[in-house]
Amino acid sequence: MPVVTDTTEKGLEAHITQHLSLVNGFEERHFDQYNRTECVDEELLFKFLDDTQPKEVAKLKLSHGTNFRQRILYLVNRKIKDETVVNEKCLGGIINLLRTEITDGNTGIKLKLFYDKPVSTLNPKDAELYEKNIFSVTRQVHFSTQSEKSLDLVVSINGLPIITFELKNELTRQNVKDAIKQYKTTRDTSEELFRLARCLVHFAVDTEQVWMCTHLKGENSYFLPFNKGHNNGAGNPPNKSGIKTDYLWKDILTKESITNIIQNYVQLIEEESEKILPDGKIKKEKVKKMIFPRYHQIDSVRNLLADAKDNGAGKRYLIQHSAGSGKSNSISWLAHQLVGLFDKTNTTAVFDSVIVVTDRIVLDSQIQRNIKQFEQVAGLVEHIDKGSKHLKEALEEGKKIIITTIQKFPYIVNEIGDLPGNKFAIIIDEAHSSQSGNTAGKMNVTLSNGEDVENEEEWTDEDEIVEIIKGRKMLTNASYFAFTATPKPKTLELFGVTFKEGEKEKFRAFHLYSMKQAIQEHFIEDVLKYYSTYH
Repeated sequence: MPVVTDTTEKGLEAHITQHLSLVNGFEERHFDQYNRTECVDEELLFKFLDDTQPKEVAKLKLSHGTNFRQRILYLVNRKIKDETVVNEKCLGGIINLLRTEITDGNTGIKLKLFYDKPVSTLNPKDAELYEKNIFSVTRQVHFSTQSEKSLDLVVSINGLPIITFELKNELTRQNVKDAIKQYKTTRDTSEELFRLARCLVHFAVDTEQVWMCTHLKGENSYFLPFNKGHNNGAGNPPNKSGIKTDYLWKDILTKESITNIIQNYVQLIEEESEKILPDGKIKKEKVKKMIFPRYHQIDSVRNLLADAKDNGAGKRYLIQHSAGSGKSNSISWLAHQLVGLFDKTNTTAVFDSVIVVTDRIVLDSQIQRNIKQFEQVAGLVEHIDKGSKHLKEALEEGKKIIITTIQKFPYIVNEIGDLPGNKFAIIIDEAHSSQSGNTAGKMNVTLSNGEDVENEEEWTDEDEIVEIIKGRKMLTNASYFAFTATPKPKTLELFGVTFKEGEKEKFRAFHLYSMKQAIQEHFIEDVLKYYSTYH
């Protein structure tokens, strides 16, 4: 029997709040505890600071007297509103407040507003500080200083709002479209809480679907689906144990998951945009953009990391993500997290270097930019633009992420002897269209530290995917992560997961975001929609 849940709007609000507080360990707060002027739950913020940095707080009290709380709130808001941009990366916003720290210029005292979950268990002090973060949920948050309008739910960390929610219910003849309309028409973007980068994301939710927006701009607000997909299409699958959309609060809104998203996914960047003027001329302008992962991006990267953690180097993966899936961001997030991935003991790195290989100059530039934007430690990423010698130097210097084109890769075979690192993650973009046989063979020679790899005849373009990886060429010190939108049968066989259908052996992608789903979610056009025969 399916679980019966009160799915009226208030019932859904109570249900989510109850799960977050009783199961996920959030504190439930009353809306009166929210300071709508400063956009903060002051009590929780100062409780967190007192618990984690008592000496620094004491010094600030000594320096600023009764104004010390106001001083801290000023520093918090100044950081969030910081407009500084360095190499296309914005230094302000809630994401950078949580990742870095605030500094009191008068005393030089620094305060952290959030503690990351440590990657390894070697430092118990870091784990203790992480546990002192206060995750909270508040219902009916009155956000405006001009009216008593309220949001259905707000999730905060250490008193600082990070996610807002508008909830609707299909049974009362309102759905996620009404929640989106509410954000677009009744959530004034002049309100501080709705300013770009004040929150990480805004969710419109009903019992069937979840949609998200990172930048509210009235009617121009752009909402993206945050759904699992169903039957390779849009929407969500039936849920025998509850509401179709409960993965949002059960899987995504856990303390560990939110921390992971803050640590490894969300970015506030500045990029060049083209605007068409009334006279037809094109004006280029810089625009800020908050990037929050869609569901299939989080799901694919997390599953790949978990499998690599359990099984180590020497595996192959096919990620079948259609055009419109945000593949460049997925590759960037995967590359950065493979670098910091530890094995099951949490003491040894799974990979020494991550090599991102693409066969198109334009895409090479795009991926390079994306990966550099997500770089949080300077010098982590090396883009190979000076031929084989440059690549050799990058490997010898222990560069963690190396970006190269397939055209450059073969030249290193004759120049590199022993590589400093012996375990590699190789991310291949558009596996079906890159990696000719000759190139793939030489790639394996390079990564095997000179071990013998069978010479093979060069195949035609139709068969080039066969040349990426075969069982006899598979190296124990390298894992391949192949991203493609339209894999050929041979691609599936080489990279895919084996399964049985009756007595027949078949192959499927490790992770799928299908063209059907992309079309139904309106990320790409269905070219057959207006097709008619010549006759």
